[in-house]
Order: sequence, then C-alpha cells, then structure tokens
Amino acid sequence: MAESPAESPRHSVGEPDRERGAITREQILATALELIDGNGIDALSMRRLGKALGRDPMTLYRHAPNKTALLDGVAEIVLEQLRVDTAEGEWTTQLRHVARDFRRLALEHPHVVPLLVTRPLATPLGLRPRGTLRPLEDILTLLTRAGFTAADALHVYRALFGFLYGHVLTELQELVERPEEHDDLLRLGLHRLPIGDFPLLRGLSSVLASYDGAAELERGLDVLLIGLSATLPNPDSSDPVA
Repeated sequence: MAESPAESPRHSVGEPDRERGAITREQILATALELIDGNGIDALSMRRLGKALGRDPMTLYRHAPNKTALLDGVAEIVLEQLRVDTAEGEWTTQLRHVARDFRRLALEHPHVVPLLVTRPLATPLGLRPRGTLRPLEDILTLLTRAGFTAADALHVYRALFGFLYGHVLTELQELVERPEEHDDLLRLGLHRLPIGDFPLLRGLSSVLASYDGAAELERGLDVLLIGLSATLPNPDSSDPVA
C-alpha cells in the first residue's frame, strides 16, 4: 500500500529519494555540516539529521554511533579542505597559504569554528580524529624539509595556529551594537565606557569600526613569520615576508 504524503519521509530541497539505496558516511557528514552551517551545533541531532536525509535516524548509527562522532566527522571534512603543499615553495609562503585557507574556511563555516578551535583542547592528540591531525603532520613535513628540527617545526605550528585561532575568533565576534548609527563611538557602544577610565579604547572607535580581517591577518603574519625567522635556526630561510 502506497504511503500517504503525510507518511512519506521528508527530504532536503533538491535531494533525490535515496531510501532504497545505501547511504554513505560522506552523505551523512555533508548533511550534518549543512545543518550546522544553517542553525549552529546545537541544532544537530540524529532525529533532525535523519529527517533531512529522509531516513530513519536509527540507520545513521551504523556510520556515526553518537553526536560526538558526528561532530568529529564534520571537523574532519572541513579540515580536509586545508591543503598544505609539502613538496615545493618557500616555507613562509606555504604557511601564508595555509593561514589564508584556514580563515576562508572559518568564514564559510563560522558555526564549525568551535569544533576546530576549542573542542580539540579537551581531547588528547592520540584520541582526536585522524583527519583533524593531517594539517599538523603536513606542516611538520613542510618545515622539516625546509631545514627545521622536528621540535622547532612543532614550535612554528603552535605559534601559527595559536595566532590563527585568536584571529578567527576576533573576526567572527559581533563588533557593531547599533549599525544604524553614523558615529563610530555609538555604533560600537563604546559611549557606555567612562572616558576617564578608557580614553585610549574610546579613541580607537574609528579604527575598530573599520576592522579589515584580511588585512589584519596579513599584518599578523608579517610579525609572526619575521619573528620566527629571526629566532629559529633555518638553513633554507630566504624571504620571511614572501
């Protein structure tokens, strides 16, 4: 007996009916990413994911035993897009490409940033999903081939990603309180701060209001890479601000 419309499984817009075909882990994670992108991490559940896929949620447990596994998988498929060329190019140039790509991914998937930045802090390296460790291994390979010791390469990685995590969290935060205002002090809500206690911060209202994430990234990379090139021994170093 044919199902009535009310009983039929619901699907994402534009999705073909895959009810009779085997569903893959890749399909599940891609749909989970869509749900997170649209509504945040808290919106993801097995029930909602099954509804979006047009499947019984119980069938999803074959590919992801719980929400934790789903979140780890989403972090992996996002970080898979972070490419590191370990074979060619000057190391500072390659790290700039990595930094720009990481910022791009963060802006494309802002709700995923906690999975990339804060969530790993609670998990020992050896217990993290293998895919999330690939950028670390690739950057270590890049830097050791450039002449760094393995220990110094790890130091560079930590310095780079410590900067990147702070940068994307700063860029993604809401800076404007009253966008309809023309005065920067009012737009940012800095007029609430006593001028006697915060004269410098209030005086920077125009600079804060004109924040340019791409430019700030490049300026920070200049400082970071010049400092690393000056303090760490690297026989193959050439132009630290390439």
